[in-house]
Amino acid sequence: MAPAWLVTLLVALPLLSALLTHVLAARLGRRVADISVAAAIATFVLSVGLLAAALVGHATDAVALAGSWGILLFDPLSTLMAFVIAGISLVVHVYSVRYMAEESGYARFFVLLDLMTAALLVMVSAGDLITLVVVWHLIGVLLYFLLGQDTRSHSAYRYAFWTLFTYRIGDLPLLLAAVLLFDAYGTWSLAEIFAQLTVDPHAHEVLGLPLLEVVGGLIAFAAFARSAQFILHTWLPYTMDGPTPVSALMHAGIVNAGGFLINRFAPLYANTGDVLHWIFLVGLVTAVIGSVLMLSQNDIKKSLGYSTMGQMGFMIMECGVGAFSLAVYHLIAHGLFKGTLFLGAGGVINEARHNDGVPKDDLYTFIVERKPVRRQQPLLVMAAMTLIVPVLVLALAHWIVAQDYFQKQGAIVLLFFGWVTGAQLIFATYRLRSDNLLRLVSLVVFSFIIVVVGYTLISHALDGFLYPDPTFGQKIYAAAGIDLFWFDVLVVLLTVIVVFGWFVTYYAERYGLSRDAYPRRIWEHFYALVSREFYFNEIYGRLSNIVTATATRLNVWLRWV
Repeated sequence: MAPAWLVTLLVALPLLSALLTHVLAARLGRRVADISVAAAIATFVLSVGLLAAALVGHATDAVALAGSWGILLFDPLSTLMAFVIAGISLVVHVYSVRYMAEESGYARFFVLLDLMTAALLVMVSAGDLITLVVVWHLIGVLLYFLLGQDTRSHSAYRYAFWTLFTYRIGDLPLLLAAVLLFDAYGTWSLAEIFAQLTVDPHAHEVLGLPLLEVVGGLIAFAAFARSAQFILHTWLPYTMDGPTPVSALMHAGIVNAGGFLINRFAPLYANTGDVLHWIFLVGLVTAVIGSVLMLSQNDIKKSLGYSTMGQMGFMIMECGVGAFSLAVYHLIAHGLFKGTLFLGAGGVINEARHNDGVPKDDLYTFIVERKPVRRQQPLLVMAAMTLIVPVLVLALAHWIVAQDYFQKQGAIVLLFFGWVTGAQLIFATYRLRSDNLLRLVSLVVFSFIIVVVGYTLISHALDGFLYPDPTFGQKIYAAAGIDLFWFDVLVVLLTVIVVFGWFVTYYAERYGLSRDAYPRRIWEHFYALVSREFYFNEIYGRLSNIVTATATRLNVWLRWV
């Protein structure tokens, strides 16, 4: 059987499971979950086979279920994403068997879970604009029902509506982009559209603007809404009243869809440099704000929600610098560990209520008891180690894998962020209470090397798998680049700022300067702003009330109620 027809079977399995679960729910009772779990296992096994076929070099294939639309693709991106979705869905299915046992609507939950799995598989396999737009919208509707599984919870319904409302905002630009592409190229097929725009990317305009720039901006906006980028992010941390398995599936698979969407339209973005710059800026702002808000939360699930926001910002930022395959690796890695964290959050909370289980070691003493370091280490030695070691590890790891890596501006940007992160890690180690600092630093550096080398090797392997044509990869990096002179100026300026900041920090640590030395009023205002989450909760609440009230008045006026 051709791989493309196996993709059809992959999508059909969860759909068949949803139908059987619904029909047999009254007869089988709680045992109806076994059907859904069995279908999830079969779907995962089939996804493994499809990924293996793509890895051994099967050519890209497609099957059209309804003529010019309903096209399902077999290609490296679709098989890899299908493998991830099927794997996470299987874990969520198994976890939900016991977790949802005492909840109302048990069978309905598994029906929705199967439908969501099918919708996600169709999304990553869609080979035409109609299928992509329809399933993109359907995922938002299914997520609304999953988040509102507990129909008695007012807060769950409220925040599920926030999610639906935000998703609808993101659906409209994608629909408009599809219409513009069809009007320009006369086909719904993504493969045919990409083939035509590659020949002459500047052949069409919209209102005097380049078509690809307009469409690229619209698709990016749709990705921003789905991946909780800043301003469109509020729905994500407030959907924690839904079932934990739904939170795990959402944070591990659904919210990552923005990174997938941008990768699916990679041939388009290879000709839209200005849009990539805006994507980078939006991702950067989201990564910073999401990380800051994560640190200010006292609820573990809400903290995980803002952590996801920050990670999605970094994923979008990677797309903005042209590292498309790295963004795919990021969304896969984040999905796996964040799904695990959500599924384990309840157990951690329950155990902590009885015993925090935290040993009184050096790390605990430093973070919780805030005791000072018993022995002051040489300031200049530690400063030099903090700044030099991470950059050496990052530079050597990437140089070994690809010697031309440093000729790409996007790679330099990502290395810069990796350097800052590594410097922060070693600085935190410097501040710990430890009699054997050399051993502690050595372990940290060794761990950092393992992570960087693994990250580098896997990301470059994915680059060769998803985008085997090196010319195309270079074209994306070139589109994401800026003028070389200004790029060098920015790199030097930011490096000087970071180095100066680290030395000021070391000086403050050395001479015991605390935060009290800074203007207290500034810190108090900043903390108030962060603790209120930049007031976006109030803004979204007001907008939600306005929309609901308007809809109510419209229903009364039209005598629908």
